[in-house]
Amino acid sequence: MSANAPCRLGVLVSGSGTNLQAIIDRIESGEIRAEIACVISNRADAYALTRAARHGIPVVVHENSSFSDRRSYDAATVEILRRHEVDLVILAGFMRILTDVMVNAFPNAIMNIHPALLPSFQGLHAQQQALDYGVRYSGCTVHFVDCGTDTGPIIMQSVVPVEQDDTEETLSARIQKAEHQTFAAAIKLFVEGKIRVDGRRVRISD
Repeated sequence: MSANAPCRLGVLVSGSGTNLQAIIDRIESGEIRAEIACVISNRADAYALTRAARHGIPVVVHENSSFSDRRSYDAATVEILRRHEVDLVILAGFMRILTDVMVNAFPNAIMNIHPALLPSFQGLHAQQQALDYGVRYSGCTVHFVDCGTDTGPIIMQSVVPVEQDDTEETLSARIQKAEHQTFAAAIKLFVEGKIRVDGRRVRISD
């Protein structure tokens, strides 16, 4: 990434793209000095593609059905990202676990957001896991991606209270609002060069 050029983001999606929209809004407002170089979806019907197209962002439908395994799919994804000269990869509701092929191609430059306070409640249905366990607080976590499931170094977390009458849907909606703020804040720190990874710890400069 050139010192004077905006950071180029590659966003991977699978669904509706609410976090993608939040990132787009903050870039267009000038809050984040970056540009989205491409949006890649493994599902042709993902509404996130429509959101991107409305803002003139290049979109790529990159389905996994024609690939024999996850590593070959990831290798092809890396090629797409490099073709678009991406500096930072954002997983915004991308429903696939990355392999070492992707992780090694973008070391400490792939961000994901998870709807729980990691390391608690990793994997799918984290909000329901939190309710089933009976925690009083949940939230969201932005982390760098490694080859595990929601196990990479933690960048930022936001706490959301769990109400006594919460369902998975109501808790998810409240956490999602926190996600939009937290993800954007973490991306902004990366773009401004304020993040340094020291083992499992992420150091953030003032």
